[in-house]
Amino acid sequence: MKGNKILVTGGLGFIGSHTVVELQKEGYEVIIIDDLSNTRIEVLDGITKITNIRPEFVKLDLKEKEAVASFFKEHKIDGVIHFAASKAVGESVENPIKYYENNIATLVYLLKNMADNNVPHLIFSSSCTVYGQADELPITENAPVKRAESPYGNTKQIGEEIIHDLTKVNDITAIALRYFNPIGAHDSVLIGELPLGVPQNLIPYVTQTAAGLREELSVFGDDYLTPDGTAVRDYIHVVDLAKAHICALQRLLEGKNKTKMEYFNVGTGTGSSVLDVINVFQKVNDIALKYKIVDRREGDVTSAYANTKLANEELGWKAEFGLEEALRSAWQWQLKQV
Repeated sequence: MKGNKILVTGGLGFIGSHTVVELQKEGYEVIIIDDLSNTRIEVLDGITKITNIRPEFVKLDLKEKEAVASFFKEHKIDGVIHFAASKAVGESVENPIKYYENNIATLVYLLKNMADNNVPHLIFSSSCTVYGQADELPITENAPVKRAESPYGNTKQIGEEIIHDLTKVNDITAIALRYFNPIGAHDSVLIGELPLGVPQNLIPYVTQTAAGLREELSVFGDDYLTPDGTAVRDYIHVVDLAKAHICALQRLLEGKNKTKMEYFNVGTGTGSSVLDVINVFQKVNDIALKYKIVDRREGDVTSAYANTKLANEELGWKAEFGLEEALRSAWQWQLKQV
């Protein structure tokens, strides 16, 4: 809906920046909040070059309760897409308090101010980690939410519960998008995944190793009950994921949601092992990758990939890109960084 002003928290991050691009393409007015803790301000320039529109940007730490309240008093917002959160499974195991403060306290402050200022719609950046190790694959939205394998996963479970409780007593409507594993970069190569410090996710570690920035890639475990012994995930191109947010937002703005809070899996429906990813990356980019097998990492599940039927039918959304395209774009993005 053209003219709607949408707040994107964490909008200079990996998924957030791609979603801002898609929002602007659809005619939405975007305002970004980001504390720049895991990204760079230059991402704003990349967004602007792609869309020819410079979104409004406010540097703000959502942990600062009074600053959040002031922001909402100063801006009329029609909806919020909430990305701002710490996101690494391994780091969350090592530093759980950081994750509970950064992912839960900030969500509470955000929701309080949405309620106080009559902001009606929320898209929540959730995760397939809420399912833990699912009993059946592919995973549907009806799969039970299990005790989380990591503090990160737990923050997504708790976040969903908090939002659900609020929607029961407030006019806010919400959609939780349960992502599988976002990878890749925009085809312009102007924005992509740009972690600060040591990468916590597989693909930037793959690309940085291929570029010679890392000595070798560690593959965490080869004794899982999977075809090649390595963990299996559903890798979705970040542009496909960004477009899912547009579909979800339009659903809420048009009042097409069937309940006050809805949940959708966002993935490709195809599982790929870590070794699959390495082999495809080497093939499509014609480059050798140095890697070694190490012990399993605490918090990791064996296998997770999505049943996307509900998102396909209700949101009118479907992943368009495959693993090869995503890994090719990730490498092109990395080459631009060297």
